[in-house]
Amino acid sequence: MPDTPLPFIQALPDPTRVEVVETHISWVLLAGEFAWKVKKPIKLPFLDYSTVALRRACCEEELRLNRRFAPQIYLDVVDLAGEPAVKMRRFDEALRLDHVCAHCDLTGAHLSAFARDLVAFESQTAVPPEPGFGSPATILADALENFAELERLLPDAVGHLARLRQWTTAEWARRAMDFAERKAAGRVREGHGDLHLGNLVLLEGRVVPFDGIEFNAGFRNIDVASEIAFTLLDLLDHQRPGLATWLLSEWLVWSGDFAALTVLRFYLVYRAMVRAKVAALQEKRDECLTYLSLAARLAAPQSPRLTITCGPSGCGKTYASSRRLASADFLDTVRIRSDVERKRLFGLAPFDNSAASGGAIYTPEATTRTYARLAELAECSLTAGWSVIVDAAFLKRAERDEFRALAVRLGVPFVILAPTAAPEELARRIALRQNDASEATVAVLEQQLRWLEPLGPDEI
Repeated sequence: MPDTPLPFIQALPDPTRVEVVETHISWVLLAGEFAWKVKKPIKLPFLDYSTVALRRACCEEELRLNRRFAPQIYLDVVDLAGEPAVKMRRFDEALRLDHVCAHCDLTGAHLSAFARDLVAFESQTAVPPEPGFGSPATILADALENFAELERLLPDAVGHLARLRQWTTAEWARRAMDFAERKAAGRVREGHGDLHLGNLVLLEGRVVPFDGIEFNAGFRNIDVASEIAFTLLDLLDHQRPGLATWLLSEWLVWSGDFAALTVLRFYLVYRAMVRAKVAALQEKRDECLTYLSLAARLAAPQSPRLTITCGPSGCGKTYASSRRLASADFLDTVRIRSDVERKRLFGLAPFDNSAASGGAIYTPEATTRTYARLAELAECSLTAGWSVIVDAAFLKRAERDEFRALAVRLGVPFVILAPTAAPEELARRIALRQNDASEATVAVLEQQLRWLEPLGPDEI
């Protein structure tokens, strides 16, 4: 219970059985299967809860925003002795993703479904009409505010902070046009605003966001790349770089937003600085320094490399590349799948059946377009500093040589990943496939085996 009495507790059915959890801006009352969030009567630079009317308006906004993600949690706004409160259904705290991740129970399948759900949500949510939200000027101001606060709180770390500030301003200047183009393209959306693992919960096996930011519209009307960056950063902080790498590539599968890679590193560093600032405000010095170190590592990525796969359907290209992603030791690699990008070129979703196209997406002309698109995406990603795995058949020597030439032109290492299997095993694997972007059949496999040009001595 809090140090001072809270009169609104008496409005609950059994006040003697209420557990109170206090944060810096609210009280959460826990009783039975329900929880009530009551906002503190305070005013801070980034929020205003100073009157009952303002607190009620923020409760209504919290209900509206979070019911988009979690209607099963957010139930109503109620009055407790004249004080507005958000009434919620409780869930098992052990199912919060920070706890699930800490116990190593968070899987790639969880994150694949989350990526798909998040992209679907982002495609439907509103584009903010306010010109300032997500603008280059706002992005820089928000980033520099972190440094101003940290320099005040950590005077003995000014040298470290100065290097990160210098990188931030230089990277912002380099990416200012990208920020502007993304805003013009509708990539700034009214999202969640605080999408770290502690605000995600597993309900019936699905990852569900909750506790989105209602008190400051600027914090949630952001680039979708900034939104996903918080989750990625938290996975890194939980020492799960393979899951972070997997989530990013799955988000790209469903969004196709490879242009986000040009600004994602900036947002990752920004999110790390936000967490460092919060830790400093809470006088958690070691935690703050950990986030500063993580920000410094994100700001200085290793040189990228280009990897392509090679082989017919069923040989294990996607499996092998998935293993590479899942075993990554840091967040610096993305995968581009030909099966997905081929469908996207023809207006299809990754798991859509292309039968209605009458085979148009698999003509020689369509294949030429597909490889051209793969090369375009690979160059964009490599130029932005990300290592790339291109998951495609690359049956022809000329196709492989085109990507080798791309690597030479960009000055990055080039690797060919070529798993093999016997023809009967290839056919068996294809027959067992379910819920996959590939539509290859055994007949397609037989054709591929005739087309396959084996790796030359210089490629091996």
